[in-house]
Order: sequence, then C-alpha cells, then structure tokens
Amino acid sequence: MFQFICPPMPHYINGGEDTYPIGGKHVDRSNIGVFDLIVVTRGCLFMEEAGAAIDIPADHYAILRPDQTHRTTKACTEETHFYWLHFQTVGEWSAAEERLPLTLSQQGQPYAPIDYFPFCLPKHGQLQSPHAINSKMRELLQLRGQPSAHSRWTEQQLFQALFLKLQEESGSAADSPQLQIAEEAALFLRRHYRDPLSYKQMAEELHFHPNYIAICMKKTFGCTPLDYLTRHRIEQAKRLLIHTNDPIGKIAEETGFGSFPYFVRCFSKHTGTKPKAFRMQYRSK
Repeated sequence: MFQFICPPMPHYINGGEDTYPIGGKHVDRSNIGVFDLIVVTRGCLFMEEAGAAIDIPADHYAILRPDQTHRTTKACTEETHFYWLHFQTVGEWSAAEERLPLTLSQQGQPYAPIDYFPFCLPKHGQLQSPHAINSKMRELLQLRGQPSAHSRWTEQQLFQALFLKLQEESGSAADSPQLQIAEEAALFLRRHYRDPLSYKQMAEELHFHPNYIAICMKKTFGCTPLDYLTRHRIEQAKRLLIHTNDPIGKIAEETGFGSFPYFVRCFSKHTGTKPKAFRMQYRSK
C-alpha cells in the first residue's frame, strides 16, 4: 500500500496508451524518478518490481515505484492494451503492508496551520467499474499537447478525480474499524479540548473501552489520546497568541490547560520556546 501525506497532493506529469502484440514486452527500467500507474484494459502484462512478481490482467491496475527496478518477466500471450500515467509528489510518502501512523515532524515550522491527512492506495488491484477509470484516463489524455495554463490546471483536477476514483474502485476507501474509531476519538477531543480530558465520557460516546480507543489512536496517529489532545491545544494556543491580544494566562484557560505554569511547560516542551517569545516572533514590533 502506498500512503501519501497531503498536502501537497500528488501531481500528474504525463501519460499515454500502448498496445502490445503477442510477444510484446514492457521496457525494463530502473529508478525512473516518477510513479508509474498502469491500467490494463485487455490482455495481460507480466512484470516484476524488485524481484516481486506483478501480473496485471485486464481490468486491473498497478503502481510502480519511482525508486525501484521493474522489468518484464514474460512476453504478452495475447494482444494487450493499457493506459500509463506518470505522477510524483514532493510530500512525504511510504510503502507498507498497511496504513502507517500519521506522525509529522514540525521542525522548522513552529506555526503551520495546515490540516495534513494520509491518502492511501493499494499498489495493485482489480477495478470494480473499469469503464469509469478508462473514461477518466481518456479524458486526461485528450488534454495532452495543449500548452495553455488552463489546460495544465484542468489536467491536475482530472488527475485528482482519477486518483480518488481509483481509490474507490480498489476498495481502499472503506476505512478499517480501528481507523474509524481513532478518527471519531480525535473529533471528540477536538470538540472538547477546552474541557478536562474524560476517558469515561469519551468511552461512553464512542461505545468502546478507553484502552481500545488508545490502541486505535496509537496505530492511526502514533500518539495517545492525551498526547493528541495536548498537541491540538497547543495549536489553538498558537493561533490565539498570534491573532489576539489576550493575556497568556487567559489563553491557557481557554485552551484547556488550566494553570499558567502547566501551559508554559507544555508549550515550551512541544515548541522549544515560551508562549511570550512565540508571540513576539510573529507580532509586529
């Protein structure tokens, strides 16, 4: 499974289509620097990547990594038609058997009010409605060669729609129960961040034991409910420090920290600076 941390979103580079006769072979390549999405409409491509076999029959797709070697293991046994599409991302990505915890470093970004999220897609799979994917591929390729900025913008919009549809078609859009519980718990914590953390209230609302909720959050976000809540409170405190003239003691209360000393300790631990210094950094002198 590929996991892309967004934003930034993966972006489209170029694409095309090919038809191989019986005996035809896909070219062998290594470290091409872009992801290669292949969607086969008829026939079958027999390939491998880093020694692992990847057969792509009709109505299936595969995504080849930008940093590995892939080659043909066997010539086509029948006429084979496929679409191909190159894309890349300048954001973080990973490849694993399952979704990885969303743990982002904010070093160098003391104030980054961006809502990051993971976008996951299996490396290969069968399409449930291949005609819908093929239609979007053809629509995207029709813009090829048009030099206008409007066409380039439209290409990226179509690519994002294709990517989302591909996720739906592959069945990976259906979130796991653990992921759903973790996201529901995160929503509960964001709604109640001004209040003292109540594991009992959270468990009653989500209808799961607090220990199981903590396991789900650890697997999804890489942190405990308390850690998640503390980080969210600090982000709210950063916003108030920058955009209001409220006293720091009042901000500590409004963001759920309660006492001023506890707020200063938590803020300094997570940001490397004290609240007053953080405020001065982003305010006009």
